Amino acid sequence: MQILLTGATGYVGKRLLPILVTEGHDVICCVRDKQRFFCPKELEKKVKVIEVDFLKKETLENIPKNIDAAYYLIHSMSGSASNYDELEYLSAQNFVERVNLTNAKQVIYLSGIVNDESLSKHLSSRKAVEQVLNTGTFATTTLRAGIIVGSGSASFEIIRDLVQKLPVMITPKWLNTKCQPIAIGDVLDFLMKSLLNPLTYKQSFDIGGPDILTYKEMLLDFAKAINLKRYIYTIPVMTPKLSSYWLYFVTSTSYKLASALVSSMKVEVICRDNSINSILNVTPMPYELAL
Repeated sequence: MQILLTGATGYVGKRLLPILVTEGHDVICCVRDKQRFFCPKELEKKVKVIEVDFLKKETLENIPKNIDAAYYLIHSMSGSASNYDELEYLSAQNFVERVNLTNAKQVIYLSGIVNDESLSKHLSSRKAVEQVLNTGTFATTTLRAGIIVGSGSASFEIIRDLVQKLPVMITPKWLNTKCQPIAIGDVLDFLMKSLLNPLTYKQSFDIGGPDILTYKEMLLDFAKAINLKRYIYTIPVMTPKLSSYWLYFVTSTSYKLASALVSSMKVEVICRDNSINSILNVTPMPYELAL
């Protein structure tokens, strides 16, 4: 099969690529700059790299028509632009317009859990992109995840930094917000088993591990996993702006990303159902094992 992989240099994309090749697929990787893309030698025969900027429609002509499916793993939240939601919407529109002209039967989109009425800008953007993708002539499968547990995940790296650097934390009250983390290995399993699977066509699914935890519990469990004693106290007076600066100065994240994450962390991200687990025969691992 010919599979189009967008976001090939991103956290999930670069982990998905070798799995697709191992499964026998030919993969077309979309990157902005070929010079900045590294492809392991053992994968080169099954990988084609094309330069595409989804904000520049003329570059999308590089996408071949003979693709069978595509992964949409594009997110702009970590960029410097404050209007990243507008850019994500435009990217999705340009993508749909081009993929409609190909042979693609399915597009798989990795999104965020969006089952709260008062969504953050970040999660609202993810939902808007999903709505754009659903207008395509192909079948869209949306997998909605909360925090992804694995080295390199922005949210997980913040957890790691906070625990390793701060023996005592005075934290904002949103650390009591509940979420449902999922291991990166399980995310990849869902992405692969959804590929060209008619049971997932034209549907959206929430994916998460079996544990529902507060962010505070996630921090303390990580401290326990690496044998560190940590103390966390929450206070109600820390503003979103102050919370963002707190993350920015203590962790390795950018201020823009910290601000976007803080607004999202006030919203519970819990799976509404886990029917996708039985459909694809996936049993997500608990948080402790994911760590």
